[in-house]
Amino acid sequence: MISFLYFTDTHIRGTTPKNRLDSFPDTIKDKIDQVMALANEHQVDFLLHGGDVFDRPDLSPSTVGQFAQLFRKAKAPIYAIAGNHDTFGHNPLTVTRTMLGLLDAFGIMTLIHPDQPVLVEKEGVRVQLSGQPYHYDLDQRDPKLDYYPVNETDATYMIHLVHSMLVERALPEGVPHTLIDHIWGTTADVIFTGHFHSGFGIKEKDGTLICNPGALARINNHWTEIERMPTVILGEVDESGIRLKEIQLKAQKGEAVLDRSYVEKASHQEEKLHAFVQQVKEKANFETLQMGEIIREIAAMSNVEEKVREEALRRMTLIEERWERDETE
Repeated sequence: MISFLYFTDTHIRGTTPKNRLDSFPDTIKDKIDQVMALANEHQVDFLLHGGDVFDRPDLSPSTVGQFAQLFRKAKAPIYAIAGNHDTFGHNPLTVTRTMLGLLDAFGIMTLIHPDQPVLVEKEGVRVQLSGQPYHYDLDQRDPKLDYYPVNETDATYMIHLVHSMLVERALPEGVPHTLIDHIWGTTADVIFTGHFHSGFGIKEKDGTLICNPGALARINNHWTEIERMPTVILGEVDESGIRLKEIQLKAQKGEAVLDRSYVEKASHQEEKLHAFVQQVKEKANFETLQMGEIIREIAAMSNVEEKVREEALRRMTLIEERWERDETE
């Protein structure tokens, strides 16, 4: 039997968000410590991280060093994909210049890249691990390109990680997302996702499993975060199939660590922001305010060549990377 543990969206950072009442770095350290202890207790063969390991790509080396020591406690390898917070400009090609890329270079975590699956074999069972990091077109292009992996290793089972906005119900117009019901035909046996912090637990249909346990970090201001408890997934694979089980971590209840007054203030600000976005859309006639998508719309209207569009996206990424660095200096 092959066993594994899945967790996602740790959003490691060295400071405490305004809406937290505790010391966020200490709290997330405790959660990761629990995850490593669970993995060792169950003697898993590997761990999986669904992305957004860090809250920003250029986190301070001192903070990264502290958390690297925690990840080293795992007796099994940790495989991960890059989330939107792990790279510059939401561009997975920049990962080698990030702190997540550094963990990969030192062997603390192993990044799973598109079209480069990892094979885990034990007792005659072959499990392919594949992944799709966050990128500009995710949840906006044909879902088969992101949610339907190819069995490149003659595997018995395929486990596929995607850092995406995979949800049960449709989101407001302009928010890129994919509905679970639209990808049940996936070639994967299991799809693990992150990014959507509230999660939706374990879903199953005709032997296919789709799972998002929710973020390990509770850092946004949605009311669901106050009610939700951090959860990880323990998985087992053998010739008879794949079994998943949710394990809740030890953590304080949301009202003890999330500032409710800040939640109410943020809710009001979100309403004002939504109104502003609607005004801009009406004036500019854009379907979205995401910079990458705006560049695509302009390129489409002007019949711009694909290589020119890609160069514009590349330059936008470099500018955002420069901004990130300026903020820390």
